[in-house]
Amino acid sequence: MNRLEFSVGSEQVGERLDKFLSVQDTGLTRSAVQKLIGDGDVTVGGKTVSKNYKLRKGDCIFVVIPEPTELDVKPQNIPIEIVYEDSELLVVNKPKGMVVHPAAGNPDGTLVNALLYHCRGRLSSINGVIRPGIVHRIDKNTSGLLIVAKTDSAHNFLAEQIKAHSFTREYEAVLTGGRFKEPAGTIDAPIGRSKYDRKKMCVTEQNSKSAVTHYEIIEEFGQYSLVRFRLETGRTHQIRVHSAYISHPVYGDDVYGKAVRGLEGQCLHAKKIGFIHPGTKEYMEFDSELPEYFESVLRKLRTQR
Repeated sequence: MNRLEFSVGSEQVGERLDKFLSVQDTGLTRSAVQKLIGDGDVTVGGKTVSKNYKLRKGDCIFVVIPEPTELDVKPQNIPIEIVYEDSELLVVNKPKGMVVHPAAGNPDGTLVNALLYHCRGRLSSINGVIRPGIVHRIDKNTSGLLIVAKTDSAHNFLAEQIKAHSFTREYEAVLTGGRFKEPAGTIDAPIGRSKYDRKKMCVTEQNSKSAVTHYEIIEEFGQYSLVRFRLETGRTHQIRVHSAYISHPVYGDDVYGKAVRGLEGQCLHAKKIGFIHPGTKEYMEFDSELPEYFESVLRKLRTQR
């Protein structure tokens, strides 16, 4: 159980309680804050209040964050594309629309549920019950390659490569916003959680981490471009945030750009990964074909230019 305390200054007077708490450094979304308030886990001056309570100068706010309820993650016979597998790891080509691991809104049907079935539970335990074997993640609506560890030693060995920026991760995406001024470049801009929307990340100097993305143009279609990205760091939503930051949001990104009817999320694919194998100590690299949804977008753009 975590207990937090906040005091209200003159600049926050009149602000709604739920809005005030959602922009504090708590990691809570506004809906999560509202649930805590409704459950009586938030008090002002020792009394429970409503979510739309208007703050007064000097108010003392106490927030109690209960321990998270551990989900019961079960194996499920869900087909997955295995690109490579041995006794220590496997490489999976995740389809667009599949969540990587269970969470409150997605308790099952995830890649982890499928992996537990396929690997008969033999996955690394480094990330706990909810994320067994998961060394790195990609978003629900991003397709492509992921590496999964079967043993703790393999997990640690691979995680160290990611930390040292020696883990190859290349993506391809369709970007909007017109032509680029240069055919290639590097975006070096720190990323942290938005103080206005806790579900979003943004480029910011406050409570952020270094983020570096290298890019090069593969093909241009007037207002759209097919772009290859190479990640030097691996922050949440890094390519999507950096692309929007340079005014070229990913096509179909309904969070950092604009939704596209029928696409169901961004046109972004994790195309290549490369790493030193934890057992053989030899470098391995895997490349995947662009999926049909991606190729369909490219065919459409090529006919329109």
